[in-house]
Amino acid sequence: MSKPIVAVTIGRANYERMFSDAAWQRLAEIATIVHHAHDEPAGHDDLIELLPGAQACITSWGVAQFDAEVVAAANSLQLMSHMGSSVKRFLSDAIWERDIRVTSAGITLARDVAETTLGLMIVGRKRIWPLGRHVADGGWRDSPTWDQWGARELTRSTVGLVGASNVGRHVIELLGPFETTILVADPFLSDEDAARLGVEVVDIDELVVRADVVSLHCPENEATRQILNRSRLSKLQDGALLINTARGGLIDEAALIDELETGRIFAFLDVTDPEPPAPDSPLRQLPNVVVTPHIAGCIENCNRMGELAVEEVRRSLAGEPAVYEIRQDMLDRIS
Repeated sequence: MSKPIVAVTIGRANYERMFSDAAWQRLAEIATIVHHAHDEPAGHDDLIELLPGAQACITSWGVAQFDAEVVAAANSLQLMSHMGSSVKRFLSDAIWERDIRVTSAGITLARDVAETTLGLMIVGRKRIWPLGRHVADGGWRDSPTWDQWGARELTRSTVGLVGASNVGRHVIELLGPFETTILVADPFLSDEDAARLGVEVVDIDELVVRADVVSLHCPENEATRQILNRSRLSKLQDGALLINTARGGLIDEAALIDELETGRIFAFLDVTDPEPPAPDSPLRQLPNVVVTPHIAGCIENCNRMGELAVEEVRRSLAGEPAVYEIRQDMLDRIS
């Protein structure tokens, strides 16, 4: 009996960082693998050529959208096993009309982003960045700048999370030892889930007023675009720490720059809008903001995503439930 066909569409240049040897071995045990021939991810015409006869495919960043024409060519496709934090842009109505299942291995990134976020909370509350620069400029603990940027503790501070996403929930778990008060603004978080997580549900206007640390963990959509607008940014506490490892469009960037220029707050931004920021953007120069190049999740070694993507293929072919399936009714609350 012949094995089912699985198409790998991500481009050969991405194989080493996305798949471990164990993942390739496991996939070969359960399927006949067909490969996109080129180094770069498959484009629209590549998919039309590659997908006929395949029962499943593995996709990731850069692969073309599965529009109606691609789905029509994928005459046997039952599963799209996606690797990456965002999946919506790769989907179309044709996917759902054909009842093609979609899974995401991006949940493995959630832990990476959460760990980065926790690290930023710790060094942000300790004021490592401004105090390090202060010492480099000749200062020490007895100078006036110490009053503005004196080291604080994450322990027993109030942390406000905008979004109880996969990342947000990992952050909540990692904050466990720090005895923090955790506020969450998320319209999809039930009282039951909040009680189980040990967090307090508040609206975002209350969150920005009360939190020592505000961290963003929601998708960008019509409801959340510039959710941190000028009014809400102005209500942040003096000395507040703002962290964005989600999407740049969640913040009104012009308003944020104006707020940063007052020197009241400090920000760590792993994402910006646009990305990267313009060469002359104040975000590159202001002393109370650090911009990193979208590296909160895994960059060089994403083998865990490949391993989960293969496991999702195995489960689908065996008729088992997915680890993390994307449903059409989830699209308004995921990236």
